[in-house]
Amino acid sequence: MTRSAQRTTSDKPANELEILTKIEAMIAYCYTSTNQFPKAEKPGLARELRADSWELLRLVVVCNKRYHKKTTMQKVDALHEVLRRKIKISHVLKFLPLRKYEHWARLNDEIGKMIGGWIESQKALEQKAVELKKKKG
Repeated sequence: MTRSAQRTTSDKPANELEILTKIEAMIAYCYTSTNQFPKAEKPGLARELRADSWELLRLVVVCNKRYHKKTTMQKVDALHEVLRRKIKISHVLKFLPLRKYEHWARLNDEIGKMIGGWIESQKALEQKAVELKKKKG
């Protein structure tokens, strides 16, 4: 983890989601990595990677604020998978060196695990709500 990412993690407010700090660290890494893309790819794939990273952050913030999270969580999960594929393609096309790809993939995997855990916890909450309705009804 970079020093700036460590500072961000330790300085976060108590009510902030950990996934937000991870996504912010990934966005910072995205900018340093895509700066080294070929000039012809900066307005293309590099711009898309940056935009998708920001959109992922936006969707997580929106999802955290919503009462009904299911559809937004599905969008977060889908966008995360698209981002993962674009990063892989960047490496395959040799725009991203192996070490940068591995680091970015690790960051992305951590975020993916958090998204998966969040989805599972929401499913469990929905299941409990259904069971309570059955008991009352």
